Amino acid sequence: MKKPVITIIGSLNMDLVTVTKRVPEKGETITGQSFLTFPGGKGANQAVAAARLGAEVYMLGKVGNDSFGKQLIDILTQEDIHDEFVKVSSTKETGTASITISEQDNRIIVVPGANYEVTPEWVKSRESIIAKSDLLLIQLEIPLHTVIKATEIANKYGIPVILNPAPYQKLPKKLVESVTFITPNESEFERLLADIPIEERDKVVAKCIVTKGEEGVDFHINHEKQTVPAVKVEVVDTTGAGDTFNGALAVAYAKTENLEESILFAVHAASLSVMKMGAQTGMPLIEEIKDKRIHL
Repeated sequence: MKKPVITIIGSLNMDLVTVTKRVPEKGETITGQSFLTFPGGKGANQAVAAARLGAEVYMLGKVGNDSFGKQLIDILTQEDIHDEFVKVSSTKETGTASITISEQDNRIIVVPGANYEVTPEWVKSRESIIAKSDLLLIQLEIPLHTVIKATEIANKYGIPVILNPAPYQKLPKKLVESVTFITPNESEFERLLADIPIEERDKVVAKCIVTKGEEGVDFHINHEKQTVPAVKVEVVDTTGAGDTFNGALAVAYAKTENLEESILFAVHAASLSVMKMGAQTGMPLIEEIKDKRIHL
């Protein structure tokens, strides 16, 4: 069968990872265990996840004219992702994410750099790429106005949109209404509901697919809450789990349009991803997915 075509507009970062037994207190210096660099950015991560799980992926974004940027583009090429729409900024550095891993959890500080040069005008000039897609996947590590413009273009052509609202910021009502699904984690979901008038919350909740780590994923079908439990595995690094989930969800939904089966597939993929260090390096190949209820 034909591969689903997924366009991802989002960030490309270099992840700078420090592993430590505990997070230092304010003003405290401690000795860490190791320091590593990994390719990252929510956009690039989700592109890699989707490509490894069987999609034809177009990545739209920007990097700096530096060694990090070159490495990130090279990796997209290696993963068979269409990278001709990833452009090099002449004024901004490649985005970075400083990640501290401690006690099987992570804390992240993102510096956007060239990612904030992904403007609405720049995306509009690439409308033809979005128009031929089966699904648009987008996050919030690029300017919010760009996210809105990309969604408008997808709506114009009747293309489903998955919005991963991370890092969280208040979403305009028009954007919430125009996306197909929203994929917050628990804290993002709480903040999203707090920003929505009470009388409008039911409609928003119906679009939400809430990732809850070890507790699995909550979603609604016909106004009934459903939960898919997480697969129990030995956790090494949770950094790429959410991005793996979103990439896998995009592939499965673009292929099947069956929400429940797509979430099952995405949960399984995300569970496998936490068994290795690094956001992209831990992402599974389609052959590694043992749950054959979805044949992609």
